[in-house]
Amino acid sequence: MKFFYKIVYYFQKRGFEVCGRIAERLGIRARVVRTSFIYVTFGTLGFGFALYLFLAFWLRIKDLIYTKRTSVFDL
Repeated sequence: MKFFYKIVYYFQKRGFEVCGRIAERLGIRARVVRTSFIYVTFGTLGFGFALYLFLAFWLRIKDLIYTKRTSVFDL
C-alpha cells in the first residue's frame, strides 16, 4: 500500500505543478485552472486532457532551454 501512495503522490506533485505554473502566469488561483481543465475535458470529450499534456510538454521544453543562471560563471 505504501508503494501505491508513493505513485499517487508523485503524479499529484507533477500534475499540479503544471496547473500551478499556468495559474501563476495568468495571475489566478491554481484551483480555478484545475477545475476548468476538468470541465473542458468533460465538455469536449478529451480535448482538455490533450491540451493539458501539450502545455506540460511545452513547459518542460521551456525549462530545458531557458535556465536561470545566478552569475556569469555558471556556464
